[in-house]
Amino acid sequence: MVHPMFRRRTFAGLAAATALFPLAGAAQPTPLSRIAFGSCADQDQPQPIWDAILAWRPDLFIFAGDNVYGDFRTADAAALKRAYATAATVPGYARLRETVPHLAIWDDHDYGLNDGGAEFAHKQIAKDAFLAFWSVPADNARRSREGLYDAQIFGPPGRRVQVILLDTRWFRSPLKPTDQRGAAGRERYLPDPDPAKTMLGAAQWAWLAGELRRPAELRLVVSSTQVLAEGHGWERWGNLPLERQRLFDTLANAGAGGVIFLSGDRHIGALYRETPPGLPPLLEITSSGLNKVFRNAQEPGPNRLGELLAEANFGTIEIDWPQRRLTLALRGLTGEVERSAALRFDELRLPG
Repeated sequence: MVHPMFRRRTFAGLAAATALFPLAGAAQPTPLSRIAFGSCADQDQPQPIWDAILAWRPDLFIFAGDNVYGDFRTADAAALKRAYATAATVPGYARLRETVPHLAIWDDHDYGLNDGGAEFAHKQIAKDAFLAFWSVPADNARRSREGLYDAQIFGPPGRRVQVILLDTRWFRSPLKPTDQRGAAGRERYLPDPDPAKTMLGAAQWAWLAGELRRPAELRLVVSSTQVLAEGHGWERWGNLPLERQRLFDTLANAGAGGVIFLSGDRHIGALYRETPPGLPPLLEITSSGLNKVFRNAQEPGPNRLGELLAEANFGTIEIDWPQRRLTLALRGLTGEVERSAALRFDELRLPG
């Protein structure tokens, strides 16, 4: 059964349900208790994991980036358009889009440039293709501003979940290349303390500060690149350490408790925990990839909870509203839990 908020659209000749993109800022009254998410779905390879995701019956699914692999270098965006057309024919992918409320943000390979940022010359073309594939309504705010950042609140007072989709591509400054390519901890990039560099851009930073002041009991902040992870030299917020600190300061200044980061990009799954000064514990769950996996992954994890999960996976967030508890989990192809962390709501509150 198609969710009643869906509208029917077509893409590449196939029927596709629009993502759950109501009018910007409009709260959705139905509370969420089962949320799933994932990233890194190569449209040219088998995607058996959708069976487990659909069997888990999420109330909401979040596509966290690299929803297709369509890097391109010419203005016709032929490779990206082919990638979306192929993804539309993947049975499980299509079935989820037809039957499960969902939200989506991009990462580099549906942005169109590996590790790309603000410098990408064809980003507007990629944005147009994203809006078409996800059937974003004409009145949605994402059509009238730069980038694809967005936010939505689900549930009534006392059971509100805010989902914040950050765009870590459109505005992001160039990263500092490594001086030892491939070396452990310095694989591609080095931390760059240049104060002129940005992760989100001025407009998105101002928007985020406002969104974090909206009342909600739980906030899922979706960043395609990892926020808390340390110990590796791939893309992460730690490549721009002043911006990472600005993110923490923005949370503290807004008095925003109940924050869980959702990330992807890395082709591995993992859970992380960190308690920056002035903030309650922050948790991050990285789920990647739905079918694209770095099976030999090894890296230090100074703030990681347990080992890396180097197999196809999706992430889940289960909310027990009466008991005020939630469980974060990474699940494999069968849907069984491979990694998990449980915590109480009061653990996520701001001190004082």
